[in-house]
Amino acid sequence: MILATEKRTVSELEEGTVSTGMELMKVAARPPGGLDESLSAELAALDEELADTLAASVAPSTTKAYDHAWRGFVSWCDVYDFSSLPATPQTVARYLKALAETHKPATLTQHCSAIAGAHKAAGYAEPPTRSLLVHKTLTGIRRQQGIAPDAKAPLTVADLRTIVTEHLPDCIKGQRDRALLLVGFAGAFGRSELVGIDVEHVEFVAEGMVINLLRSKTDQEGAGRKVGIPFGHSLDTCPVGALTAWLEAAHIDNGPVFRAVDRYGKVGTERLANRSVALLVKHYVEAIGRDPRAFAGHSLRAGHATAAALAGVEERDIMRQTGHRSTAMLRRYIRDGSLFRSNSAAALGL
Repeated sequence: MILATEKRTVSELEEGTVSTGMELMKVAARPPGGLDESLSAELAALDEELADTLAASVAPSTTKAYDHAWRGFVSWCDVYDFSSLPATPQTVARYLKALAETHKPATLTQHCSAIAGAHKAAGYAEPPTRSLLVHKTLTGIRRQQGIAPDAKAPLTVADLRTIVTEHLPDCIKGQRDRALLLVGFAGAFGRSELVGIDVEHVEFVAEGMVINLLRSKTDQEGAGRKVGIPFGHSLDTCPVGALTAWLEAAHIDNGPVFRAVDRYGKVGTERLANRSVALLVKHYVEAIGRDPRAFAGHSLRAGHATAAALAGVEERDIMRQTGHRSTAMLRRYIRDGSLFRSNSAAALGL
């Protein structure tokens, strides 16, 4: 059997009639002559399965982002009557400079990857993004704008305690929100990890509970990891007690843990969307007088890392909870929490 990469035409890519080439190309069987129909059918089915496997090597969110970026580039080229496929390095450099007015350098890099992917998928071995002109354009933009990440503020332990003791509604929705906030903070979960928890993933043990994450942003291949969450020191802020109370009140014994609750207190069957976590966090930080624009669902995860660093927890132990694989990424979370711990200025005698 000979497998040949199926090329997509320039017109298909530019018009967006098929996927934009950011996913790996589907392979098509080209069986030699004389192969009977049953074997040909088997090869065709195998190639379809292989295409799905190759597509799974890229996260759906990445594919979606690249698709959006490519379509944006094509639309921009249409306005100025430039060729988008193949594109020249000068065209790409102009596009990046135009995009820099409203986008951050990290987004520009993503757009470059999308443009490069489209050219490779169409059979062009050397995409324009590899040129020195494009490289220098990106470097110049980074120097002009800076590359500091627009990180969301971490939720502090004090603020979390104020929220769960003073600002939760006295109803079943309040029980859900208490459990979500405390479990998210104690587990250092990202919002997709948090809403992805099923009852079957939770094991209650003598020390608290163990949550088995089947997949997360830091574990794209689905190796899974277990996160231990101990009992809290106070009943009001105990994540284990809060989750137990929510599951019992909502009569949830299987499926998604965190679900929508309507205005009449009826608990739904579908899991909360990722965005719901961010909206919930913003709602409660505003209730305690904080600027909701500075917070998001990620504030729970960042809050755990920052608070743990302030308490003197070793980086390797924080990483075990957050799932980070590099200290460089973790330190982006805990840098503020470490500013006054082992601070050299404190020993100057000023």
